[in-house]
Amino acid sequence: MVADASGIGGTGFDSLSADLAAVSVRGLDDVRAAAEALCDIARRVANLRVAVCDNIASKQTMVDAEGNVLAADVFGWTEEGERWWADTRLALSSPIPRACRYESEPFWVNASGFRTRQNNVYLDQISLDHFEKRALTRGAIVIPIHLPFGQIGAVTYNCWTKTRDDLSAEYEAHADMLGLLSHRFVAGYVKAHRSRHWLPGDCQLTKREVECLRWASIGKTDKEISLILSRSHATVRFHIQNAGEKLDAVNRSQTIFKAAQLGFLAAAA
Repeated sequence: MVADASGIGGTGFDSLSADLAAVSVRGLDDVRAAAEALCDIARRVANLRVAVCDNIASKQTMVDAEGNVLAADVFGWTEEGERWWADTRLALSSPIPRACRYESEPFWVNASGFRTRQNNVYLDQISLDHFEKRALTRGAIVIPIHLPFGQIGAVTYNCWTKTRDDLSAEYEAHADMLGLLSHRFVAGYVKAHRSRHWLPGDCQLTKREVECLRWASIGKTDKEISLILSRSHATVRFHIQNAGEKLDAVNRSQTIFKAAQLGFLAAAA
């Protein structure tokens, strides 16, 4: 991501460094102040309103150290029809989080389409019918946040003027900087709230274990994998079982799932 330092307040890298420090979260006690800083920066640079989700697959909304809902208490989404954070179905029904599963760079969207710096054919296939009703906005700059272990967050920047749906100027001027700030805030928030370890640390799989798991992840049986790799059926089974032990998995499905979360099984583009 290439950024123009003048995009934040027009005062160069010193301003950017200060803004990054302001939205950084090093512990739970930093969450509220960092959220307030992100809110203030968005309004200062482009009069935009912020909505933040740290995990589009989770039903839990983001909170500060005292358990206060950030979407309501800091970002001000409290009016009728604005409480997106209380609708657990939104991640499945809205085109915005759906697009974040297929795109990792900032984009902007309205009912007329998705705008990205590089074409993404997957976004072209996402329906935008009844966009405002489904997305709860007429238009937004969207920052997908792709984090370790397959977690995806999303930060949207919306116009305070609810009738506006064209954010092309704000996107060109500020999207890259807002992307940096958004990622810094969400990544810090996630680390501060992480309390359980579902994956082993420093897991190292062998080349053959990864090969077997990649084929298994697309539905190949041990027998089929043995033919593809010119290895015995028993050898394939050994590699997959060995990988499962390293990943602390209870069965084949969980072995594949955990390997995917750690990035061993990335699909081709």
